[in-house]
Amino acid sequence: MSITINAILKAKPGKEELLRSELLKVIGPSRAEEGCLNYSLHESTENNNTFVFYETWKDEESVKRHIETKHYKQYRQNTETLIEQREVYRLKMIDS
Repeated sequence: MSITINAILKAKPGKEELLRSELLKVIGPSRAEEGCLNYSLHESTENNNTFVFYETWKDEESVKRHIETKHYKQYRQNTETLIEQREVYRLKMIDS
């Protein structure tokens, strides 16, 4: 079963551009990973300090491999001081 990750990141005041720059760096390598079905970054149209990753992974193993990659670990380290708030939701699709 595929796993969808919805990560909502709010930049610290004055850190919006730095955070955006770091988030953009992780997109390409993540999309190239085996098991990545979708990896997209969005920015709020109402508040320029809020970014949302919307990711879909083939399975739980793909997610586990992702968080162990060098680029993911580097992204987490580089954004540690830039993020005021992080909310991460692991989602599954509900079929009717």
